[in-house]
Amino acid sequence: MYNKELEQTLVLIKPDALKNSLTGYVLSQLSEFHTGLRFAGAKIVNVNKVLAEEHYAEHRGKVFYPSLLDYIMGLIHYPDEPWKQRVMAFVYQGPDATKKIRDIAGPTNPHIAREEKPGCIRALGTLVPIKDAGGNVIGERMDNLIHASATDSEAEREIKLWFKPNDIPPSMHAYPTEVSEDYYSFNNNKLYMNHEPGNICFLSPGDVVWKSDLETLRLLHQGLPAPCSLETVVAKYLINDKRENH
Repeated sequence: MYNKELEQTLVLIKPDALKNSLTGYVLSQLSEFHTGLRFAGAKIVNVNKVLAEEHYAEHRGKVFYPSLLDYIMGLIHYPDEPWKQRVMAFVYQGPDATKKIRDIAGPTNPHIAREEKPGCIRALGTLVPIKDAGGNVIGERMDNLIHASATDSEAEREIKLWFKPNDIPPSMHAYPTEVSEDYYSFNNNKLYMNHEPGNICFLSPGDVVWKSDLETLRLLHQGLPAPCSLETVVAKYLINDKRENH
């Protein structure tokens, strides 16, 4: 039975918010007092390129895409301080979670946010020009402090990308899980169901996994069309893993 109390959405506090010491401000604006929502998950993530590419997959090929990856990976705001290159990720839970968070975050474009909804979180952001090798402006990047899922379907995709089931208390699971009965490893973007020298094992028997991920892996192993790529599944299970850049 559908339970509105289990509605969830993803929030990322981005590197520009962290660098400008806005973490406390953002969390206070998104507090249970203002939203009626509760934390279901929280983690600090050193964003690798695979995770960044999967999160912003819809923007592949756009002029601002490379700059967007560098932005979420912390390379722009902390170019010489890798220990500071991180994002804070949260799952908020409760009725109308996605809409409530989006309302407080404000419009995606900070300039529009200041005009249409002064006082919202993104009103404190800015637009940054993107230049080519010759110094010509070819686009712009929005440094808008936080990411907030736009729709419930996007929230599910993004939560499953940034959080493993064990990152969220079982009583707060909004999406089906399953226990893996097999080993899953990869090497050179190929999937294996055994462990061989040089392979990276990202799932083992007994691991609790999003059911949709196991369904995807089974389809990929059979060479059948799957709802997402191997990289999408692997990215989440190697978050903050030293092997992630293999």
